[in-house]
Amino acid sequence: MQLTLLFFTLTTLPFAFAAPKSQNDNRPVPNGACCTPNTSLKQDVCNVNGSTGRCVPSAVNSCATALTCIEDARLTCDPNTLERGRPLCRLASEAGTW
Repeated sequence: MQLTLLFFTLTTLPFAFAAPKSQNDNRPVPNGACCTPNTSLKQDVCNVNGSTGRCVPSAVNSCATALTCIEDARLTCDPNTLERGRPLCRLASEAGTW
């Protein structure tokens, strides 16, 4: 029994390290115009107006010090520049202010 358990543990251990990370590294996925203050990070995934989006710095939704959740369709992203492991995205109308 112990040998079987040891074999199972040793054979499944590599899969634990290969498993994909959950969205936002286990931080909550915000719903609404503003991302979670003091929790959400730039480029975190969020949901707004029935669409997926990203938490980005912007004053468009009056979120005070919190990041703003912007729909993917309204973002301009630079795939050559990564921010927190994801392409750098900003609100399209503010993209020149990177």
